[in-house]
Amino acid sequence: MPPRDSDTPTADPTRVPSPFDLSGRVAIVTGAARGIGRQIALTLAGAGAHVIVADRNEDGGRAVAAELQDAGRSGRFAFVDVTDSASVDALVRNVLATEGTLDVSVHNAGVAVNTPAEETSDEEWLRVLDVNLNGVFRCCRAVAGPMLLRGQGAIVNIASMSGVISNTPQPQAHYNASKAGVITLTKSLAGEWAERGVRVNAVSPGYIGTEMTRAGMEHEAWRDRWLAMTPMGRVGEPHEIANAVWYLASDASSFATGTNLLVDGGYTSW
Repeated sequence: MPPRDSDTPTADPTRVPSPFDLSGRVAIVTGAARGIGRQIALTLAGAGAHVIVADRNEDGGRAVAAELQDAGRSGRFAFVDVTDSASVDALVRNVLATEGTLDVSVHNAGVAVNTPAEETSDEEWLRVLDVNLNGVFRCCRAVAGPMLLRGQGAIVNIASMSGVISNTPQPQAHYNASKAGVITLTKSLAGEWAERGVRVNAVSPGYIGTEMTRAGMEHEAWRDRWLAMTPMGRVGEPHEIANAVWYLASDASSFATGTNLLVDGGYTSW
């Protein structure tokens, strides 16, 4: 048996391992081909995790996996369609068969559509709910099996400040409802699984400088209202969300479960 650090005369007795270190852990990130998901994948890999870049966008997902590898990090692409239970289950089976374990799962895949409620079709309503809420549930259910069997695991669901407020001036009732569902689902699963070692938390971003938000900011009235209603007076950056996910994925948050961590520049503080 190799000597422990404490057995060697040169060991520093004040050295404490970082609770943020994810070395040796396997993490899935859905919706990782772009935007916030991409940055989450980069951040967790930078902390030492082996990251499964999971997305239905194969070209984008493979590009992010290559970006990880070019930076000397560990990761690979895997296809997933979160609207299909069979696809989600296959992803988890693939990770277990290839990597042998699963420690962290971040459920970020989502869509946003701006349609007045009275003009929203059944098909559009159901599509938004199917990706944003049902997709998160499918992923949580699939990864819970191996995590509960091991008695440990960290799940982080990406919700939104839209789950606790109603955005203005853009109309998006179905998006808001889906994200409110993610927050309550997170709390429900946290309560069910806490005694069996699996933590379930959520991060709720405000307006973040991604492709989706930049498209909305092309509407001058929307941009001016969003910035005026954000105390910090700016949109956030993807790394500011990724760092919050990193915290909840790591041992630094070992006593946190059922948390909805709002990262919104103060938008919901008014």
